[in-house]
Amino acid sequence: MASTKPIVPQNDNVAHALAGAGGGVVSMVLTYPLITLSTRAQVESKRAETPFLAAVRQIVAREGVSGLYAGLDSAVFGISVTNFVYYYWYEWTRGFFEAAAARAGRASKKLTTVEAMIAGAIAGSATVILTNPIWVVNTRMTTRRGQIDDEVKSEAAVGGAPENKKKQPTTLGTLMALLRDEGPQALFRGVVPALVLVINPILQYTLFEQMKNAYERRRKRNVTPTVAFFLGAIGKLFATSITYPYITVKSQMHVAGDGEKREGMTQAIRRVVKEEGYAGLYKGIGPKVTQSVLTAAFLFAFKDVLYEQTVKLRGTLAKRAVKA
Repeated sequence: MASTKPIVPQNDNVAHALAGAGGGVVSMVLTYPLITLSTRAQVESKRAETPFLAAVRQIVAREGVSGLYAGLDSAVFGISVTNFVYYYWYEWTRGFFEAAAARAGRASKKLTTVEAMIAGAIAGSATVILTNPIWVVNTRMTTRRGQIDDEVKSEAAVGGAPENKKKQPTTLGTLMALLRDEGPQALFRGVVPALVLVINPILQYTLFEQMKNAYERRRKRNVTPTVAFFLGAIGKLFATSITYPYITVKSQMHVAGDGEKREGMTQAIRRVVKEEGYAGLYKGIGPKVTQSVLTAAFLFAFKDVLYEQTVKLRGTLAKRAVKA
């Protein structure tokens, strides 16, 4: 039976990049409160740790529901750029390997495990270098909003003038303050653990691609959005569980002030273990894993649909331009 699914070119890097960016934005908006909870937990001291539901109630009571979305604008911008860059380079590298396989006369042009890992490493490294400044600003905003509300509460408790009018940080304001107080180098704090974390998407996408290939071989048809949702969730659960200590260290390096002692990645890990035990490396893992898994699942579910719609829209616009 003929498929009604439109035939679309799988080597169109820009369309894949736009679809990845769109899917990432939708996923980010749907799961952002979990990012807020996880990020704040990662940078809290052990004494200040708050259980999950208590943390939700605390943020809503102090800051309103909007407190769960602190830094959303920079996060949406960040995920759109991150996914665009990642998918562009991933698809470019995949196209290179597929063309090489065709020239070599290989029976299957599907990426091998090693090829998928190399593609993920190239795409991930390019993405980290280009987008680390965005995530430094986002982490500062996410944590600074809670600090401002704590300051207001403390001042009120000691009889000081209520300063509820203290301005909440904006993306541009946070960026300008960072550059003014700490210099441009502050935008690249945490870049080393971020580069180590390139292994996260490598593990995620390699596992996803291999499970997808196995599914398509067995079922003799393409994966559906529902199947992609669950395969994406499994891939991200595996990757995030393994790399979470580096995510914690990266968040702490992002919020380190200019006057604080600079730490390397290994030093930061040793400090956390010394002060809080190995459990300190996994602070906030509950909401983070939940958010990461849901984000990846939604992304994989939406991406192919958005890709096809992007290609169809571009074709329609091209036809109209020719007729005009």
